[in-house]
Amino acid sequence: MTLDDELVAAIRTNFRAAPIDERDRMMLEYVEQMTLDATQITPDHHTRLRAAGFDDRGILQVTLIAAWFNYINRVADALGVGRT
Repeated sequence: MTLDDELVAAIRTNFRAAPIDERDRMMLEYVEQMTLDATQITPDHHTRLRAAGFDDRGILQVTLIAAWFNYINRVADALGVGRT
């Protein structure tokens, strides 16, 4: 296992305890909330992302990428992609 593999495993297990910087942690918390229930995203989420160093363009990019992955995973799940 390489250091990268260890980092990915740590993030998958519990990103809040993984050895990542605060900026990445804030981004993952935002993406997690989007994935669980995007209707609960508030201006406070965006304020925290800005405080962590994201500008409006960065927030938009994170939002679009996370939304696309959520969308495409749901499509794949609905069509049974990857099921045997």
